[in-house]
Amino acid sequence: MHWTYQELFPEQNFSHLAKTVDRYLSTQTPIWWVEVIDKPVTSPIGCLWLGNAIDQVEGDRVTHIFLLYVSPSHRRLGIGTALVTHAENWAKARGDRQIGLQVFVSNQPALNLYQKLGFRSESMLMVKSLNEGRGKNIGREN
Repeated sequence: MHWTYQELFPEQNFSHLAKTVDRYLSTQTPIWWVEVIDKPVTSPIGCLWLGNAIDQVEGDRVTHIFLLYVSPSHRRLGIGTALVTHAENWAKARGDRQIGLQVFVSNQPALNLYQKLGFRSESMLMVKSLNEGRGKNIGREN
């Protein structure tokens, strides 16, 4: 998770992400790691973390992609597509009719991937800074 955010916002400190993992990781929110088979394991090259959400219109449980990450040197090889396909299959197997995610508007490669795979915008997260001059909305639309 840290790699994903650090890549998009290199100036930020993301030590708080450990709290997010502690809060949301459970047997109900599986994580899959992607490793290169023919090389010694140094670190994973990809990750998929799924969780649960509730469709606020229909009230149904839906699968939510908490995190999808592929290391820069392994992108555009079909790994992201394979991870999304795995997420869709997992969601269907447990009876979910929908899968969702959030993506930063500045992350154009991810937006392109998700749109190519059939995702569409359904709602918009809006934020307003309450600390004038303290922080920046880095990588976010104002």
